Amino acid sequence: MRTIEELTEVDDPAWPELRELLATAAVPVRVLPADPEEGRRCLLQLQVTVRSTLGALTLHTGGLLLDGGWLRVFGGGRADGAGGLPGLGQVNGFPAAFDPAWYPADGLVVGHDVLGGVFALNGHDPAAANRPGAPGQLVYFAPDTLAWEPLEIGHSGWIAWLLSGGSTTFYQGLRWPGWETEAAGLTPSQGIATYPFLWSEEARADLAATSRRAVPMHEVLGLAADFARQAGASEPGFLGRT
Repeated sequence: MRTIEELTEVDDPAWPELRELLATAAVPVRVLPADPEEGRRCLLQLQVTVRSTLGALTLHTGGLLLDGGWLRVFGGGRADGAGGLPGLGQVNGFPAAFDPAWYPADGLVVGHDVLGGVFALNGHDPAAANRPGAPGQLVYFAPDTLAWEPLEIGHSGWIAWLLSGGSTTFYQGLRWPGWETEAAGLTPSQGIATYPFLWSEEARADLAATSRRAVPMHEVLGLAADFARQAGASEPGFLGRT
C-alpha cells in the first residue's frame, strides 16, 4: 500500500494538462470546488497517483458537471455535501477509514447521467460482475436497454473524449427538444424520470412525447435496476449510491 505522499508527490502530474483541457472543452463544463481532505481520503483508498486523470480529478475537483448538468463525473466530492454532487467515496461506499483489504467488487462507478445511465470502470474480473469489456475499461449501463455496454476505453481517454464533445453523438436518440433547459433545472442530486419508460416501445418511437419530471437520482437508478431484474436480464449489480 502506498502512502498519500507517494500518491500525490509525483513527477508529471496530470492536473496541469487536464486543467487546460477543461478550460478549452468543446462542451459546457463546470468544475466543482475540491475538498482537500476528502480528496486525499478518496485517493488513499483508490491507491492511484495524481499522475492519472482519475487521481487528478479526485484530488483537485469536487467533480464535473457537463452539458449543463446532464452528465456528472465524480471527483473527490465534499465531506459536507456542499454542491450537491457526491464524491467517489460516497458513490462507491468507501470505508470511513482507510482499509487496504477493501476494493469495489463490481467495479468503480465514475459517472451518472440524468436518465440513470451509469459509467463504471471494470474491476479485475468483469465476468464475475456480469459485465462486458476488459478489466480497467469503461462500461455503460444504458437506461434504454437496461444492460451494460462496453465502451472499450480507459478513464483518461473517456474524460478526453467527453471534453472534446463525445457526448453529443453518444446521446443521439436519448435527447429531446429542450433537454438543455430540463437538465439545467436539476440539482446534482436529481435525475429525470420519463413515462412511458425509456426502454418501452412508446418512448423509443417518440421520446419527445414522454412526460418527464425531476426526481431524486436514487429513484431513477433504483427503478432501472428493478425493471432490469423483472425483465429477466442479468443482475445489473451496483449502480452507485447517491
